[in-house]
Parts: sequence; structure tokens; C-alpha cells
Amino acid sequence: MKSVARSPFRFRLVNVFTDEAALSGNALAVFEDGAGLSDAEMQAIALQLNLSETTFLFPSSVASAKVRIFTPTFEMPFAGHPTLGTAHVVRALRSSSAGDAVTLEMRAGIIPVHASGDTWTLQANAPKTRAPSASDAEIATMLGLDAGDVRGPTMWVDTGSEQLVVPLASADAIERCHPDPRLLAKHGSNAMREGLAYVWAREGDKHVVARFFFLKHGSLVEDPGTGSACANLGGWHVATNAPLPIELAIRQGEHTGRPCRLGLRVDAESRIFVTGKVVAIGGGEIVL
Repeated sequence: MKSVARSPFRFRLVNVFTDEAALSGNALAVFEDGAGLSDAEMQAIALQLNLSETTFLFPSSVASAKVRIFTPTFEMPFAGHPTLGTAHVVRALRSSSAGDAVTLEMRAGIIPVHASGDTWTLQANAPKTRAPSASDAEIATMLGLDAGDVRGPTMWVDTGSEQLVVPLASADAIERCHPDPRLLAKHGSNAMREGLAYVWAREGDKHVVARFFFLKHGSLVEDPGTGSACANLGGWHVATNAPLPIELAIRQGEHTGRPCRLGLRVDAESRIFVTGKVVAIGGGEIVL
């Protein structure tokens, strides 16, 4: 039987949470129109591109666009850098209607995103939290650290994508992190993902250094810039009754060769905002 010809599926490449260099930040592929792609095909395309996430745009009756987010191995309800990067593409595609205020319909809900130039800000969901089953000492061992390096409370936080948020005592402890994949799978897994942990420490009143670790096919991977974890850090501050408002500049990604700069703001009403600069660097098409 003769195969039916399909139109090429066009995508754009953007970098999110960039610093001064265009080839910094966390890379993202955004497919301009996912109509006609099956779930299996979207998953296979994400594996083919092998970026942290790949997104696919669809029409929406309740938002500027509907978005589906795929890692190389599974679909996510929400992720920070795909939200900001996808909003940047939606504005470029539909500038007459979207402007600098974009809403994205995701599995986690409708996420509002706003721009000032090429700097984008998302508003995350209100946090849900729960205590980990592991002790702080066990979490320290999981991270390859001493017990005194963990400055709790450690907790699971979910503002759209649940992650284990671990406060550390110093930037030096952040540098020394070397998680044990077996223990990360044991203590850092939830119903959706196996083995993930976001570690962070203060660098003065307004600055934070952070790293995000996860398992991929059983191997340890570090993410360069994690907007969902940044939002969960805001949720951690809300859950621990930190004085509000707060505004933090977050440094992440140096160990991956992709330095990222993220902004976190939690206002007096406990609303959580994550900010990052987006740079478009190219694009292409896939023919199936």
C-alpha cells in the first residue's frame, strides 16, 4: 500500500534562562503545529531530538495555545523552561492576537505568561507540599554529603511538577554534591518520576545557587536550568512561612556547560513568579 504524504512538521529552537551568551541557557524545541501527530509520534520525536523537553502547539478554546510537553521518555504536566520558551514562540507566531500576555493550556492547568522584551515571566500554581520519607541524614548520604550539609526542612513541593527540594548549608555543599543513583531512586522518586532532587543554597540575601539532578534510564543527569524547580523553591518559602515578598536571582547550570540565570519572585499574597530570558537560535522541520 502506498504511504500517504504528510506535510513537514516545523519546529523552532530556543534557549531559555540565558545569561549574556546566546548559546547558554536550557535548549527547547517547539513544534509550531502538533495537529496530526499521535502521542507515540510526539514521544518518538522528543526522543529523536533528545533535549530536556520538546513541546507541541495545538489550538485552544480557553488559552492562547494548548501545549503538550515531552521529555525523551515521558509526557510532563508542566515544566518551567518549556513554558517560557513556548510562550516566546506563540508570540512570534501570533503576535497580532497574543502580544506580550500569553496563556498556555497545559495538563497542570492554564499558565499565564508575560513578557518584557525577550524576558518572560510565568505565574506558577499554588504549592502543595509533603514530607519526605527519608531523614535529612539519609538525604545527605544520597547526595554524597555530610549530615551537616543539609539544612532542612527538606520537602516535596508541587507547583505544577512535584520535586524533592533540599536546602543546603552553603554554596560549597552545592559544589560537592555527587548523588548516588541507587539512593536517588530510593529517596527521590515519586509517582511520576524516578529519582529527582533540587538542591539550593543562599549566596547572600538576594542570590541562590542551585543544581537539579534526575535519573534517565538509570543514569544520573544534571539539568542546566529548571524553571519548575525554581517555582517549587518559591513554594518551599511559602510552606516554611518565610517573610514575604521575596525576590531571588538563581544561578544554575555551570556544571553542565550551559549556565542559566533564573529569577524568582513571591509576592505578599504568596503568588509565585519565575522569570528568564529567551533567545531564538534557529529551527527546522521533520518529515514523517
